[in-house]
Amino acid sequence: GIEELAVAELKELGIKKVRQIYRGAWLKASLEQVYKINYCSRLINRILAPILSFDCHSTKYLKITASKIEWDKLLSVENTFAIFSTVSNSNIKHSQYASLVLKDAIADYFIEKKGKRPSVNKTNPDIWINLHISKNRAQISIDTSGGSLHKRGYRTESVKAPMQEILASTIIKKSGWNGENPLIDPMCGSGTLLAEAILKYKNIPSAYNRKRFGFENLPDFDKDKWKEIKQNCDSQISDLPEGLISGSDIDKDAVKITKTNFENILQGEKVKIKQIDFRDISAIENSTIICNPPYGIRMGDSKKLEGFYRDLGDFLKQKCKGSTAWIYCGNRELIKSIGLKTSVKIPLKNGGLDGRLVKIEAY
Repeated sequence: GIEELAVAELKELGIKKVRQIYRGAWLKASLEQVYKINYCSRLINRILAPILSFDCHSTKYLKITASKIEWDKLLSVENTFAIFSTVSNSNIKHSQYASLVLKDAIADYFIEKKGKRPSVNKTNPDIWINLHISKNRAQISIDTSGGSLHKRGYRTESVKAPMQEILASTIIKKSGWNGENPLIDPMCGSGTLLAEAILKYKNIPSAYNRKRFGFENLPDFDKDKWKEIKQNCDSQISDLPEGLISGSDIDKDAVKITKTNFENILQGEKVKIKQIDFRDISAIENSTIICNPPYGIRMGDSKKLEGFYRDLGDFLKQKCKGSTAWIYCGNRELIKSIGLKTSVKIPLKNGGLDGRLVKIEAY
């Protein structure tokens, strides 16, 4: 649900040829731009470089067509590789079987040409290959990201059902918060919303902590250019004022986890996190409140949470004068329990949950 935002972000990163497509964006970019997008994008899961698109009505045709690709121009027998597939509305029904067929095609190509084949490594491959089949149309791509970019590298510990980083970054962006007033999350969990706020305010590249990318093992990888791009992006990181971003949680383990994760973020120690029930907070005035309260779908009975959401509404009404609250509700039915007027409702999916980001002005 954030394709339009992603296109706008790509334009901000210097991409001129870009357009929105179903569940993503199509773009034309130089190698240097691919490096920069992977390093800096906050809203994109992965950057795929298509190498072949074709009609594909059977696994037999998939194997025959894939065998014609000059795989030795993309990887060597010393490389490891893995295939990640998705299939929908096609004669080929099973993604794992489609992966197996493509793997066999690559293996046969190398055995015939080199006498041996590269090994498969599903957890940490050198080369990530993506196969997508939809409506009997296949596309084989190289994953230049090397796995989902939501894995920033700062979250080493987590609570149950944590918010995904890209969703958190989207919420921060949608809120329009720019550091003019304090940002507070009174139920911070493992701190993902706060972490993405730190990255945004300080202009830290989203993949600053990431150890490796898929493009680093491609034959046309330019190590010097990558180093230059990284240094240029890092030079734009700014300072975080003390007290600008803070949070709390009722759970002492969540507080401990958040503090541990923030040790992996530049100046993360400047963000104060304390253990307290939001109902016991004396006041949050003239601030931006952003939070992701529990919604009962993965973590218990949502009926029990109606009182919790009523308390949240009372808290905003009575203790948050002059503040604006942005609340992500994974269960839309609970929004009415807050009991306050929402000026904005933005549809945002979280995994299989069709949630809403709501804005409430606490006058």
